[in-house]
Amino acid sequence: MFDALGSRLRASLQRLGGKGRISEADLEAGLAEIRGALLDADVALPVTTQLVDAMRTRAVGDGIVGGLGAGDRLVSVVHGALTEALGGSGRELDLRERPASILLLGLQGAGKTTTAAKLALRLQREGRRPLLVAADPRRPAAAEQLALLGEAVGIPVHREPIGTPVAEIGRRALESARRLGRDLLIIDSSGRTTLDDELMQELRDLREAVQPRERILVLDAATGQQALAVAEGFKRAADPTGLILAKLDGDARGGAALSIAGGAGIPVLFIGTGERPEALERFHPDRIAGRILEMGDLATLAEIVRDAGGDVTAAPAVRLNAKGRPPEMSFTDLLDQLRQISSMGPIGQVMKMIPGMGGAAQQAEEAVAGGELKRAEAIILSMTPIERNEPALLTIPRRRRIAEGAGRSIEEVNRLVKRLEEIRLLMRRAGGMDPARLAAGGAGLPGKHSGGYIRPKEDRKAKKARRKGGRR
Repeated sequence: MFDALGSRLRASLQRLGGKGRISEADLEAGLAEIRGALLDADVALPVTTQLVDAMRTRAVGDGIVGGLGAGDRLVSVVHGALTEALGGSGRELDLRERPASILLLGLQGAGKTTTAAKLALRLQREGRRPLLVAADPRRPAAAEQLALLGEAVGIPVHREPIGTPVAEIGRRALESARRLGRDLLIIDSSGRTTLDDELMQELRDLREAVQPRERILVLDAATGQQALAVAEGFKRAADPTGLILAKLDGDARGGAALSIAGGAGIPVLFIGTGERPEALERFHPDRIAGRILEMGDLATLAEIVRDAGGDVTAAPAVRLNAKGRPPEMSFTDLLDQLRQISSMGPIGQVMKMIPGMGGAAQQAEEAVAGGELKRAEAIILSMTPIERNEPALLTIPRRRRIAEGAGRSIEEVNRLVKRLEEIRLLMRRAGGMDPARLAAGGAGLPGKHSGGYIRPKEDRKAKKARRKGGRR
C-alpha cells in the first residue's frame, strides 16, 4: 500500500529539505513534483488540485518560504494536508440500538461478503455479539460463501430460502437476533455488476424493514478512480454513512484511498489490508498519512500486537542475574519474538509501521518469502532448553548436532548465533531497545549501529571458554 506514492513524496521532500532556505520558486517546483506523484498514483485530478493548493496555503502560512529549518516543517505541512484530504478525524460506528444493524452495500466482486465476516470478527472482539445475514435473494452461492466464512470465524449466519423478499429476510433476521441474544446484525446485501433499478429497490426495501443506522459501502480499492464513480453513484441512490476500502493491499500506487476519501464526501471507516480474517483496520487519516511519509504508525502496530495475543503494556523483566544486571536476550526470547511477528500479518506492513524502518520492509518480506524465519525457528527448536537460555554453551560439536537436527548447515547455525550476539550488543548500547526493532539488524539506528556485525566485548572467562570450544 502507498509504496509508489510514498517513495515519490519522500524523494521530493528530501530534495526540498536539503536546501538551507526554500525560495518561492523552490516551493513551486517541489509542489509540481508532488502533483505529478499524486497523478501517477491514480489520485483523481480534483483531489490532487485541492491537496496541492492546501499544501501551498499551509506552507505560505507557516512562513516556510525564506525561513530556516524548512525541511522538517514542510514534512509537517504535507502530513497535515494529507490528513485533511483523507478525512481529517476518523469517526466511530453508531450502534446504539439493541440489536443494532449494519447494512453493507456494494457491487458484485468488491469483496463485500468477505468484508462482512471480517467486520463481524472485529466487532465481536470489541465485545459485540454479531449475527451475519445473507440478504441476496437470487444468488445461492453468496449465501453459501457467507455461511462458510461465518463458520470459519465462529459467527452464526441467518439465511432464508432463495426467492424470499429482502424485506422479509430483514424482518426475520431481526427476530432471530433477539431470540439468539445477538446485539448486532451485519447484513450482506445483494451484489450486481452495475447500479440498476432492481438493486436500488431492494436496498430501499431493506432500509425500510430494518432501519439500519449504519449503511456502509464496500469498494474495491484496486479499481482506482473507478471506485470513486461507484461511490458517487451509491451516494445518490442509497445515502451511505461510511466506506470500507477492501483490497487496499492490492493498490500498490495508493491513489484510491486519497481519491475516495477526498472526493466522495463519505467518511472511510475501515480498510482491508489482506486476505486473513483479521486483516481489517480502522481508518485513521493521521496514521495513514504517517505511513505514506514513512513516519510510522505505532498506534496501529500496538493494536495489531494486542490482537495477535501480545501484551503491549507489559513491563520488561526486572529479575537480575548473579552480577546484579538485567538478563540478556536468549534464543527462547528470540523464538517468542519471531512467532509473535509471524502472527501479526505480512511482515512488510508491520515494518512500515515502525518509524524509520519502512526502507527495510522489502528486505524483510524477501527474507520471509525465502523461509529465513522458518529456518531460524527450526534451528532454535533443535537446541535443548538449556542451550536456548545459555547461548555461551554452544560449542562447535553442539552446533553440529543442532544443524543436523534442524536439517541445516552449520554455517546457518553460526549466523543465527552471531545475530543473537549483535542483538544483545545493540540492546546494551541502546538501553534495552525492543528486540523486534533490532531483529532486522538494527535498521533505523544511527551511525555505526545501523547494521553489520560488531563483536561484543568479552571478559577473560568467556574468551577462554570460546577458545576452548574452538579447539574441541
